[in-house]
Amino acid sequence: MECAICAESPKKYKCSKCMAPYCSVKCYKVHKDSVECNQQAAAAAKNEVSEKIAEEEPTLHAPFPSDDTVPLEKLQELKTCEPLHQLLRNPHLRDLLKQIDVAHNVQLAMTAAMQEPLFLEFADACMQVVEPMSQAERDEYELCS
Repeated sequence: MECAICAESPKKYKCSKCMAPYCSVKCYKVHKDSVECNQQAAAAAKNEVSEKIAEEEPTLHAPFPSDDTVPLEKLQELKTCEPLHQLLRNPHLRDLLKQIDVAHNVQLAMTAAMQEPLFLEFADACMQVVEPMSQAERDEYELCS
């Protein structure tokens, strides 16, 4: 492989920021200030930060399944639920969800959100996809309403 800077000599070294091959100090000095090196380094840093966040995010992967764990297939179905999409267009609902996401006391935030009719509608739309009611349950629900 040749030097990425002069393209004349074989590579001897790699840039520590972007891993581009170079052959000499002269080529390194040209390369280290180049836009390409800085862009590649920035992209690599961004990917590294994203990977670190993904590793640290506790909600991405459940540590163990439980009776309440929703199968991945059902979660994927939420993406195509049009009533859910309609509800998520509401900025007030999005704000409520953000508040729950960053709350120090999630239980308290959920209790407060459950007092909001919009949040209840959102929760019902999610449940209709994740755990749909049987016909008997629907009939009983309609009798109670």
